[in-house]
Amino acid sequence: MIGIFDFYAALVESSDDAIVAKDVNGVVISWNPAAERLFGWSSAEMVGYSIRRLLPPDRQHEEDDILARIGRGERVGQFLTKRLHKDGHELDISVTVSPVRDEMGTVVGASKIARDAGPYLKQQAELLVSKARFETLANNIAPLCWMANADGHLFWYNQRWYDFTGTTWEEMDGWGWEKVQHPDHLPRVKELWIKHLQSGDEWEDTFPLRGKDGEWRWFLSRAKPIRNEAGEIIRWFGTNTDITEQLQQAEQIRLLLLEVNHRSKNMLTTIQALLRRSIEGNEEFVARFSERIRSLAASQDILVRRAWREVPLDELVAGQLKLVEGAAGSLQTDLPDLSIGPRAAETIGMALHELATNSLKYGALSVAEGVVQIAARVEDGNLHLSWTESGGPPVSPPTRKGFGTTLISDVPRRYFGGSADIDYAPGGVTWRLVAPVAMVTPGHEPEPEA
Repeated sequence: MIGIFDFYAALVESSDDAIVAKDVNGVVISWNPAAERLFGWSSAEMVGYSIRRLLPPDRQHEEDDILARIGRGERVGQFLTKRLHKDGHELDISVTVSPVRDEMGTVVGASKIARDAGPYLKQQAELLVSKARFETLANNIAPLCWMANADGHLFWYNQRWYDFTGTTWEEMDGWGWEKVQHPDHLPRVKELWIKHLQSGDEWEDTFPLRGKDGEWRWFLSRAKPIRNEAGEIIRWFGTNTDITEQLQQAEQIRLLLLEVNHRSKNMLTTIQALLRRSIEGNEEFVARFSERIRSLAASQDILVRRAWREVPLDELVAGQLKLVEGAAGSLQTDLPDLSIGPRAAETIGMALHELATNSLKYGALSVAEGVVQIAARVEDGNLHLSWTESGGPPVSPPTRKGFGTTLISDVPRRYFGGSADIDYAPGGVTWRLVAPVAMVTPGHEPEPEA
């Protein structure tokens, strides 16, 4: 059975830490294999020699301090320092020194534990670099940034936040951000934030914040939940982006579009008046022309509401077919969630208006049994849009091709580059439009051919 002293000796010999024993004068008494590996000196080269041979010239005072403290029976807690390797290069090490006493309690030496601190210091340096990079990024990007615990307690803001709000961390810690929220918006903002904290969904909201000058500015705010490997939310990262100028510009554009819309309608009204005076006696033509102008105006109203960017297909259909409200026949629609561009909206809107007008006078919408079905789908890169009538009076093809046919077939076919065909079957009119999606969707519409 191994004795206690043999056990301790084996423990010292097998330790990965350098364990060195020295007397009260700093002369080495024992030197384990880990010390040999760390410092490069063998036990034979160190035992009986002063530990000072490991100290760089500018560190000799450390040994003076250590021996003095050991002599007083004090323990020297872990500290970082430098020592010399046998080949002359300096080592970063961490050191702990404890006094060793004899049976009478007298300090007779010291036990020193040392380990290579290089990897630790390298890691700390990398962390400092990483922290500096993060702070540089976080404090200099345009948005106000913040982080919150899983329960919504905000614990960090970037410098932009403090620069804008003029607040301190002590004021903002936790739910302090409520102080810079507009009171008219705070209940709604807080309710939505709490709702997303509970659901774990990404959060987005728009609201005003008070700056240090007392002025309110609008911000688009978003927050993303950060999850651990188990999928649990451990924190939230959020940004507040100033959109005040964008909102002001959008409002100016909206007002400008309204003014343009108003002026264009005045121009159309003037054209109607001139037309009436120029061709008195042909009221049917004037009425039909006026209806087509109203169709253009209806599409224009929708486009103005949508900032002239895109129009949902169902909204376009509803706007153009207001004239059939109260019609004898019924209208059914089956439309996808699809937005189309401004020029496509005008072209399709005019065709639908023309079809509706004809149906009210001669087709399915003119009788109670009549039904009009408007359906659309996207398939193989094309938009398929159809108008199908049934249950109305018997249909016969027109004897001449008028401007209405141009609006229904020729203009869409020429503009979209697809097909726009109308069938005057006895059971009811059918119109089918097949147009490449690239010619229909917003942002992809080419210029129409002359």
